Amino acid sequence: MSKLQAATPEDLQRLKLEASAHFGPKMLKDALLRLCQACGSDSLDRFEKTMIDQIEAMQDDDKANFETLKEFAIEQLYACVREVKSSPDMKQPLEEAETRRTSGRSQKPETLEDQLQAGLEDSFPASDPPAVVSTAIPGGSKKLVGTDEVLKKQREEAAKNNSRS
Repeated sequence: MSKLQAATPEDLQRLKLEASAHFGPKMLKDALLRLCQACGSDSLDRFEKTMIDQIEAMQDDDKANFETLKEFAIEQLYACVREVKSSPDMKQPLEEAETRRTSGRSQKPETLEDQLQAGLEDSFPASDPPAVVSTAIPGGSKKLVGTDEVLKKQREEAAKNNSRS
């Protein structure tokens, strides 16, 4: 005879509650992640709002602490949604291109190219003429000296100073 067959109805009820408390949040989190991956992260916000509305609309006159149970359920929902939102598996929503576009702006590449050319032509020549800059240094250039040559000169000078002493 198995443990479940030997269990009293009270034991079975307690086991069901334990299973729900243990596995329910894990299943909800996984389901919400899948929902977001399939329908986008804004679906998570819609789900949260719908669930809160449903929880708040529930009535049970038999339980004196039903309002407290509803508060705990909403608190658990918030915690689960917060965990899903911070999950590394959560995809960030894509930015809508329409929200960035200037209203009335053309979508045709040819028109956009023409507008760009017209804008460039209108800005040329610039109001300030280009400055003429010369990089030439009067009087000729210096002979570039490398590190080996500098060290050689230092050794020669040191040898001269040593021979004089």
